[in-house]
Amino acid sequence: MANEKQRRRRAKEKRHDYDLVYLDEDGVEQPVERDDGPRKPPGRLGKGTDTSKSQKSQPAGKGGRRGREAQPPSWRRVLRRGAIFAPIFFVTVLLLSGKGMTADSARYAAPQTVLLIGVFVPFSYFMDRVVWRQQQKRLNKR
Repeated sequence: MANEKQRRRRAKEKRHDYDLVYLDEDGVEQPVERDDGPRKPPGRLGKGTDTSKSQKSQPAGKGGRRGREAQPPSWRRVLRRGAIFAPIFFVTVLLLSGKGMTADSARYAAPQTVLLIGVFVPFSYFMDRVVWRQQQKRLNKR
């Protein structure tokens, strides 16, 4: 069922009847023939999107929202993610230490960052594995 915003938008589309015209070779405006069949509103991405690709990726007869497909878990991807988050963790530990950003506080923040990365990397691999298994169950269920 459409929510209130969607109902208002549909009502607005029905209220306004725009005449579409084009200019022919002589510069005269000619009306564009419109098919009065059911009209599908344009997608969110705009005019330049190719809808044939998105329709091919969905299974036939099954509509709905499709997210990014999960990839099988790999330690390489998880370690890369840990390398991206390591400086963020380090700066966060420095800021939360309350001593400011001095060389002395950086010496104490480094082991804490290593500990955080040591917890983050296996947990991230575990979460990737959980998401992968859920997606595989969903695909095999169909």
